[in-house]
Amino acid sequence: MDTLTLIRPDDWHLHLRDGEALRAVVAATARQFARAIVMPNLKPPVTTVGQAIDYRDRILAALRETAGDEPACAGFEPLMTLYLTDRTPPDEIRRAKDSGVVHAVKLYPAGATTNSDAGVTSMAAVRGAIEAMQAAGLPLLIHGEVTDASVDVFDRERVFIDQVLEPLRRDFPALRVVFEHITTQEAAQYVATAPGAIAATITPHHLLYERNALFKGGMRPHWYCLPILKRETHRRALLEAATSGSPRFFLGTDSAPHSKHLKENACGCAGCYTAPHALELYAAAFESVGALDRLEGFASLHGPDFYRLPRNTARVTLRRESWTVPEALPFGDEAIVPLAAGEPLAWRLAAG
Repeated sequence: MDTLTLIRPDDWHLHLRDGEALRAVVAATARQFARAIVMPNLKPPVTTVGQAIDYRDRILAALRETAGDEPACAGFEPLMTLYLTDRTPPDEIRRAKDSGVVHAVKLYPAGATTNSDAGVTSMAAVRGAIEAMQAAGLPLLIHGEVTDASVDVFDRERVFIDQVLEPLRRDFPALRVVFEHITTQEAAQYVATAPGAIAATITPHHLLYERNALFKGGMRPHWYCLPILKRETHRRALLEAATSGSPRFFLGTDSAPHSKHLKENACGCAGCYTAPHALELYAAAFESVGALDRLEGFASLHGPDFYRLPRNTARVTLRRESWTVPEALPFGDEAIVPLAAGEPLAWRLAAG
């Protein structure tokens, strides 16, 4: 197989930042995807429908500014989310559902990851908002890690399932949940078998790499993300889930841009930048287990079906072509290092 044509995919978990950083990265996503669920963890976070609409306008303006009339970027649609806080009122959830612009609400446990300080400190504090989500059918997107310092960083997702996710879903059985960027065998098994409306996104880096990648030849900060890379047994479980054909698993890059100097730092930022070559990375993962025929379902069909949105009609083509991921890319006045910088990939997205 030298070419692979897919219904144009969507990215169901994306960080675009704002300002100069937004202008540097938005076109990379638009070249690969028709739509993207945009994370709300800005500073300050996107907590209201009005803020989400304003952010959407900035995204589209930045895309026009940086991509112009580039055909590959035409029609890109940012799908907005709200940042759940202890003070999110149920009325804001109802306004979100009615807006046609906000497609989900994101739950960050306070302190779990980048810009999560304003996140949820107590599930009791958000019961009213979650009841409104359940009633409206608005999905809750969950960063599934506990933040208790006594829990090992490699166990925080597993513990979250038992301590938070299971009780939440017992209390709200009709709530539509996306377990974001799952990283463990336990999470994959839970999503595959749990009752009710639950799905999960899986990143390319968690499909391709296990935790030794962080230390290959020295500390490699550009492989540092949260949730952190896990053991090889977990990577294999994720790959099995992604290629299973189950509609509960779909593409979400969690592409998270940070400048080179903020990654290569005494306290480096968490996040892997994959937007420019996400489909090529996913193709590498699926081909590694002889499952390229399952990539379209994972990348193009399962996500819109769960979000109750129409499937795209345009198509994209990947060609078998050896190329090398750039060592760095422009990021405003700075540089950004993409995941797998300097490494070869076997597939390349054809120009739109």
